[in-house]
Amino acid sequence: MMLAKTWRYLAVLMAVVAVNGCGVKYGFTGGSIPEGMKTYTVEFFENTAPIVNPTLSQTFTEALKERIRSQSSLSQVTTNGDAIFEGRITGYSIAPAAVEAGTDRAALNRLSITVNVKYTNTIKPEDNFEQPFTRFKDFSSAGGSIPAQEEALIRDINQMLTEDIYNRAFANW
Repeated sequence: MMLAKTWRYLAVLMAVVAVNGCGVKYGFTGGSIPEGMKTYTVEFFENTAPIVNPTLSQTFTEALKERIRSQSSLSQVTTNGDAIFEGRITGYSIAPAAVEAGTDRAALNRLSITVNVKYTNTIKPEDNFEQPFTRFKDFSSAGGSIPAQEEALIRDINQMLTEDIYNRAFANW
């Protein structure tokens, strides 16, 4: 009886290993990177917004490099990649998103960032694009001063922006 259970257990275990060990992997990471594309270049994104956050250019540029590095098998090169991302930060604003009842104070504020991106695909030029991407995040003034929250807000917005850019370039979304 015990031997039969052990054999059944081993058979199920071997079947699971065999199924997981071969086959096609499906997922959203990796997108549809053209065959033959091996490298990418991310140029420095200069901040030309009317309001300039001093660290935004560097943090956005690094976030985009990291997004591509972590979600693809492409190798980063400093110039002339098969995929080239360049552009500039054109918008950075903090505006009221909701007003407190009975006052004219903002209960919620909204940090918005706009990045204009030019994508050049040297392998498949018909996929080239140039377009703005905008994302925002609402925050409460009760959570602390704006400068105290700004770094985390920028990190969250950069994550959303780089996901949008990656998907537009490699998943045709």
